[in-house]
Amino acid sequence: MSVRAIVGAQWGDEGKGRIVDYLAQKADIVIRYQGGDNAGHTVINDMGKFALHIIPSGIFNPETTCLIGAGTVVNFDTVEKELDSIAEAGVTVENLFIDRRAHLILPFHCLLDGAEEASKKSGWAVGTTKRGVGPCYSDKASRVGIRAADILDPERLKVRLEMLLPQKNEQLRHYNLPEVTVEELMAKCAIWREKYGSKIIDTLPILRDAIKGGKEVLLEGQLGIMRDLD
Repeated sequence: MSVRAIVGAQWGDEGKGRIVDYLAQKADIVIRYQGGDNAGHTVINDMGKFALHIIPSGIFNPETTCLIGAGTVVNFDTVEKELDSIAEAGVTVENLFIDRRAHLILPFHCLLDGAEEASKKSGWAVGTTKRGVGPCYSDKASRVGIRAADILDPERLKVRLEMLLPQKNEQLRHYNLPEVTVEELMAKCAIWREKYGSKIIDTLPILRDAIKGGKEVLLEGQLGIMRDLD
């Protein structure tokens, strides 16, 4: 049994994808444990060339269980695009699961990400990809974010959105951006629930059993430690 972690020691773009792709071929479990779809790994194999921003690189091995962990922030629109791309190449996606505790990137996160970046003085912009990752993590730290598990329970989801949106719409108005409604987000989450609800699970038992059973576990890091807030 071994648990390996691939972590960038600089600012990202160190070539982690090649190493992850190689090690993933022999791993029983590959888990994306942090980050969002603002960066990713390019995988080149017999099936083609694939840019994976949130899907673990082990997805190309049908014997490997791929997990998107609790520490990630997930945009299901990106998940859909990536799964469609690899499915077209004949790759099975039945081995992918998303932790129920992962926070979700919603449309207003992307809007606020771009607006906040544009509002900064020259030289102070962080170079965000405007994919909503930072604002989503801010909501997580503030304990107001929407988790993957929330979309499985429409009543709970509605209550949480009703608490969250007044604050978010005030921020959107500040930047002269269109407001969002509970109804439109409920409709979007209903589509996500129908497509991916069966993949939203508690991933801890899978990891616990794998470690106890002597399986090979690979932790797929994103970006690099020099981008860490601390």
